[in-house]
Amino acid sequence: MRKAKGEAAAVLKKGQQDILLDYNELRKAVLVLRAVNHKLRQRMIDLLEENQRMTVTDLYVKLRLEQSVASQHLAILRKAGVVITERDGKFIYYSLNKNRIGQISHMVEELVA
Repeated sequence: MRKAKGEAAAVLKKGQQDILLDYNELRKAVLVLRAVNHKLRQRMIDLLEENQRMTVTDLYVKLRLEQSVASQHLAILRKAGVVITERDGKFIYYSLNKNRIGQISHMVEELVA
């Protein structure tokens, strides 16, 4: 794997096949993987998958957490692009960003395959 100075990508040799690594996309993937590599955040993701969308109140009640703890973990997931928010009046609903999860999953599969 080589990277010329100033380039934002590199080519990784895999047998006869070349895999182009975009460092910006790779950094985003790492952010997502770090965000989901936590048991509590994985439980939050599972709940959001089951319920489609939930408020922070719904999540901290179901998970028996303090509101601040739930909010901190949701902020990490939101920063990584794993969850998206939607305001409805005074409520903010969280849901999974399935497009982003799919993009990262595809990138990881490409690297592992």
